[in-house]
Amino acid sequence: MPREISTTIRSIEQIMRKDAGVDGAAQRIGQLAWMLFLKIFDDQDAELAVLRNGYRSPIPKKLRWRSWAANPEGITGETLLRFVDREMFPALKNLRGSDPRAAVVRRAFEDAINYMRNGTLMRQVVNKIAEVDFNSYEDRHAFGEVYEKILKDLQSAGSAGEFYTPRAVTQFMTEMTAPELRDSVLDPACGTGGFLTCAIEHIRKNHVKTARDARNLQGRIRGVEKKQLPHLLCTTNMLLHGIDVPENILHDNTLARPLRDYGPLERVEIVLTNPPFGGMEEDGIEQNFPAALRTRETADLFLVFIMHILKPGGRCAMVLPDGSLFGEGVKTRIKEKLLKECNLHTIIRLPKSVFAPYTSIRTNLLFFQKGQPTKDIWYYEHPLPEGYKAYGKTRPIRIEEFEPEKKWWKRRRQSERAWRVPAAEIARRGYNLDMANPNAAAAGPGDPDELLARHAQAAAETAALSEKLRASLQAALERN
Repeated sequence: MPREISTTIRSIEQIMRKDAGVDGAAQRIGQLAWMLFLKIFDDQDAELAVLRNGYRSPIPKKLRWRSWAANPEGITGETLLRFVDREMFPALKNLRGSDPRAAVVRRAFEDAINYMRNGTLMRQVVNKIAEVDFNSYEDRHAFGEVYEKILKDLQSAGSAGEFYTPRAVTQFMTEMTAPELRDSVLDPACGTGGFLTCAIEHIRKNHVKTARDARNLQGRIRGVEKKQLPHLLCTTNMLLHGIDVPENILHDNTLARPLRDYGPLERVEIVLTNPPFGGMEEDGIEQNFPAALRTRETADLFLVFIMHILKPGGRCAMVLPDGSLFGEGVKTRIKEKLLKECNLHTIIRLPKSVFAPYTSIRTNLLFFQKGQPTKDIWYYEHPLPEGYKAYGKTRPIRIEEFEPEKKWWKRRRQSERAWRVPAAEIARRGYNLDMANPNAAAAGPGDPDELLARHAQAAAETAALSEKLRASLQAALERN
């Protein structure tokens, strides 16, 4: 069955390549996403109509998948294009109603785009999608595997790669954080939903025993995504993973809201996330944060947000680039706050090619718990597999590679891969978390890309300090 569905998806991609309106992998995935969403939603509507007396779909009858898409001999060509572009899309973008599922549809379509310009080709795609029955466990399970492959393809789709974290990384971070049924789980930059699906699977496997447990899980999963395509992919991912009403998957920018506006009722027990790194927020976003912690660097702002949104005792696992570890200025104040307010107990240092081909920046997995200051930080250096020079599309990082970390996690000892650093030493170093492995064999002067990145950052910080000093001197001269 997985092979049959995989073949169906490949056929759809081949059909889309013939359409002049669909340009590149990201647009093909975006086109496929809204179509799959409607098919999955309609299959769920059919199931809910059986399970709930009086259930009615929030989507008007004429716009439901079964009404215009299910019949292989249905509308096609220009008639189909006019219906989708002029009738269905405007209606779904403005869908209203008290049913929470109506809000899910509206958010999914508010910025969605129909790229296809050939209605005959669109009918061919629709007919292929109609072959999958999402109420069949076998079809849904098989498609879940194929959908993971579709999401992974984003990694090679230009800038869209920022929305995909390798499955092995999300799974390891989730297992070590160990969310339970009583925990609310948040990814404030959820992308296509990789961390959230891992959390769902982990909780379902280890803690869901009854129908009541299953209902409780529905409301424990929260995500926020700024961009339309990953938000739609994430919402569809939640439907595939049994979240019937993913109303807590918001299409928004977490950082655009003043930090003080997030009150106690919005705090969570678990944060799992890989916030965008290497980018800068738009002007004015930093004003939502305390003056001493203001920066426009996205990853650093998310770290400040997470420290605020966690409940006392709450746990976080997040991905951060090396630059956040050794950076100075505002970064220093953010790290000082982290170590004083949270127990940053573990940093897993990853090889720089984990996120290739999207980026070769070296990354780290930070694990911390809010409520007590850090006493010691354990570091673990994750090696490339033997014979590898780098990870790549055909040789990605695998969950099996994290077995040594899992064994070490509960009975920690120093080794050639693991070492411990007291928080007092980190403070003496100006809160520089970029600690080299003292147990590793000498390996030369270091990675050239990393050395150049550090030099560039140091130069930028020096220039900024010089400009600040020049402005201060100029102001003093003007006063005199």
